[in-house]
Amino acid sequence: MASLASFDRKKGADRPGIAGVDEAGRGSLCGPVIAAAVLLDAGFYGEPAWLRKLSGANDSKKLTPEKRAELRARIAEMEAEGKLKTTWAAGSVMEISAHNILGATRLAMARCIAKLAVGHMAPLFAAAGTEGELFGRSDARTFLVLVDGLPLRPFAWAHESIKGGDGKSLAIALASIIAKVERDRMLVEMHARHPQYGFATHKGYGTPEHVEALRKHGSCPEHRDLFVRTILAGDAPPPESTDGEFSFE
Repeated sequence: MASLASFDRKKGADRPGIAGVDEAGRGSLCGPVIAAAVLLDAGFYGEPAWLRKLSGANDSKKLTPEKRAELRARIAEMEAEGKLKTTWAAGSVMEISAHNILGATRLAMARCIAKLAVGHMAPLFAAAGTEGELFGRSDARTFLVLVDGLPLRPFAWAHESIKGGDGKSLAIALASIIAKVERDRMLVEMHARHPQYGFATHKGYGTPEHVEALRKHGSCPEHRDLFVRTILAGDAPPPESTDGEFSFE
């Protein structure tokens, strides 16, 4: 975890803080895609006790459900104490159908930043297309927005993309934990409405059990129609789900 914090300190050396953004559920066959953002100001990284409290933070896919839940609770506690800020948002099944999974993911991530950039915080977030972004000059007055994965285009906010960022940046890792925990919670609730699919176990991903349930019962309103049609036609992931999250986590 120390290396994740060091990565952020180096990246945001001239900034007032870092907002890390990540998603969960991009490769699932059902339910919304969930994005989360975690805002850490520069002073956070200089508090050893605060960093110790988040010991073990990493890419959510590398953590056990129990460790994710523990860290999610610690993040919430630290937010209640005013030590950091978080938010999360969804890209719905309807939006996935209308805009494809990448478009819905962008929407969810943009909603997260918009929730942070309110009131007196608004001037601390730079809009996309500003001179500083276009010419590669950082603006020391604004937060550095780090997004896991590839650059988001179009996107409303100036940002830097970090491939594999959930395993490199503390802010992104914390966002990945929030997104994963909140989405898993939603899938457990979804299981109560549609127990025949086993959502509570596989969280909507294309496991053999899930595919067999789809063949037996057909899809439900929570399923992503294009994803389901594609996997039932050839048991292959949809072309828009190549981010490594299609497989069962």
